[in-house]
Amino acid sequence: MTRHRRLIQRLRTLGRYPSDEQAEHVLDTVLGILGSQLAGDERCALAAALPEHARATLVTPIPLGRPATAPAFVEAVARNLNTTLATARWDASCVLTALADLVGDDLTARLLDYLPRGYALLFGRADLAPAAA
Repeated sequence: MTRHRRLIQRLRTLGRYPSDEQAEHVLDTVLGILGSQLAGDERCALAAALPEHARATLVTPIPLGRPATAPAFVEAVARNLNTTLATARWDASCVLTALADLVGDDLTARLLDYLPRGYALLFGRADLAPAAA
């Protein structure tokens, strides 16, 4: 089984998607949006850790000047999947949790340091950053 197929199977299990095609559609959508949020070393490191198809999906979008907030990220997922915010939050969380499992704790921590506060829960991690005063 290829790395990409294992990623799809992991996502299908996490998200309880009825088919590989639906899991792959959600993966491609969330990865494309995530790709627009990342730049520099973090984007390169994540791309290097992904299977070829997922890598191409991640690096296709041009990075934005600065990453969007986690709620704005979820809103973009909802728009692109034409779904509700609750479903988009579920989809994003399933994909980002599967990615965190795939790439490991060190790279996940780097991504969370790069992205604005609020993404940790989407990656299946506790948000332990202190609140701003």
